[in-house]
Amino acid sequence: MSKKIRIAHLSGPTATIQNSPPLVTSNKARANAGLPLRNGPAGAPPRFDALRAQRLAAPAKVYIEQFSAHPLERDAAHLYGPPDGYVGADGAFSKQQRSDADVAVYEAELRPDDGLYPLPYMARQRDGRPWEQECADPESPEQQARQGFYPDGSRPFEEIDRLGIGADGTAGEASSLADVSFHRVLPPAGFVNGLPAQHRADEGEGDIPAERRGRDFFPYKPRHLSAAPPRPALARVTNEVQRIMSSGDYDGAIWTQGSPNIEDCAYWLNLLIDTPLPLACNSAQRPIGQISNDGPQNILDSIQYLRSRIWAGADGKNRLGVVLMQDQQMFAAREAAKADARPGGYIATGGHGGILGQVNGKRAFVMYAPAYKHTYLSDVRVTQLPDAAWAVRIVNGRLERSDIPIRDARGLLESAIPSVSIVKDGGFCAEDWGRDATLEEDLTALINHKLRLGRLAGLVVEGTVPSGNMTSNARQDLIVRATHCGLPVVRVGRGYPQGFAERMPTVIGGSNLTSTKARFLLMAALMKFGSLPPAADPDHPTAAERRAIQEAVDRYQAIFDQH
Repeated sequence: MSKKIRIAHLSGPTATIQNSPPLVTSNKARANAGLPLRNGPAGAPPRFDALRAQRLAAPAKVYIEQFSAHPLERDAAHLYGPPDGYVGADGAFSKQQRSDADVAVYEAELRPDDGLYPLPYMARQRDGRPWEQECADPESPEQQARQGFYPDGSRPFEEIDRLGIGADGTAGEASSLADVSFHRVLPPAGFVNGLPAQHRADEGEGDIPAERRGRDFFPYKPRHLSAAPPRPALARVTNEVQRIMSSGDYDGAIWTQGSPNIEDCAYWLNLLIDTPLPLACNSAQRPIGQISNDGPQNILDSIQYLRSRIWAGADGKNRLGVVLMQDQQMFAAREAAKADARPGGYIATGGHGGILGQVNGKRAFVMYAPAYKHTYLSDVRVTQLPDAAWAVRIVNGRLERSDIPIRDARGLLESAIPSVSIVKDGGFCAEDWGRDATLEEDLTALINHKLRLGRLAGLVVEGTVPSGNMTSNARQDLIVRATHCGLPVVRVGRGYPQGFAERMPTVIGGSNLTSTKARFLLMAALMKFGSLPPAADPDHPTAAERRAIQEAVDRYQAIFDQH
């Protein structure tokens, strides 16, 4: 493909890939202000100041020493043209060499419209103190804290374009391949003093709302001010991404998010978003500008993937679903998982593939295509969900059904996102000999809590490998009873199982899904099917009630067998 493609960048929460190291006052600025210099780890001032990407306010003429870009440039001096002039010991520039001590230089004018330049960070705090971290003082309240995350993807893309150097020695790789629009779906940073006009959906007059940490934006640092999105935020993700992907404005999209949780959203998008377009997900282990930051290459690999059209089937539609593009590998959303906090720390779970291909330099390759349903083929995509489903609720000791609205004209409702918890089980879990369920008060309390919520709810049991069995008979009895109360339950193996957790009569088999992926699939299936039909007496269901529960579990099982 020779022409540029149109990409939507979708900004997700806690995204290291949209983060920067703390802006620390440079020693140059400290010296100017008569402040003590900042020492490095060895107790002495570091050799150099950190250079941070910043903008010039006015043109500046600089003189660049010839042969200073590489230690062996001078070795090939006979291949070079003459310099622009010379700078003498007095600092004056001359077109002609005036003495042997003059330094050969190139003359350049740096202009504001050139873009960002690496420059020392000169800012100090209002009271004159240097900045040492993102807060005015350690553990400062939010009012005295700066933000290291970027409010959308425009600045990281600009830094990649301006300061990133490609294999051919040039810059501007992202903008030469794609026109990118930036969308703040669940961004990691926000405008606490009100949205600037360019970020407002409504450009008219009126109040400009201030954004709130934990409601409008979700950072993980400063650590004491971290905020993660809650379960209802998945409705916002679904509606915004569906709207953007259905707009007709784009050829594909890139979703960025924090590395520990991107595997969850990638799978949720794979299940819920009804689109034939490709969607690649990226994260990073290190912030923009930090040594060996991996984020820029991950983003460029996603752009190459979207441009390549290797994702397209014979009908032109995406045959791969949502992918996680990390460290030059292309993971299927269903199987992607973070295993460690380092570049290359992602694995494919399930034991039967999961890595679909790779990006090698500037070419993308697909070796395998997923067999499971995704995006526009998914049976639980948002456009196929009902307007309402029914949930089970316990009232005065009795199980009752209540209607739960799922969608309206604006899309998926926050109140529709089901409450699904993961129950872990291991060896020697039973509290005592026998199978006395009254001793398992923690699990009993969790089940009763789900039944009191009055919303769609369920459980995922992470049991032994490979079957997902619980080692405590008493706890397994409680899980089966939960299904008789109307709560669907999925069982999966511990960790990253390669075997298959099969179905029990009223418990869904989670195949080789991890517990976290099974949780998201159960949430989606609950919105499609609603709760299981409860028995009048969950401790003694009738044969007809058992059949009704099993028939409902059949529908759930079909979803788990195909997604």
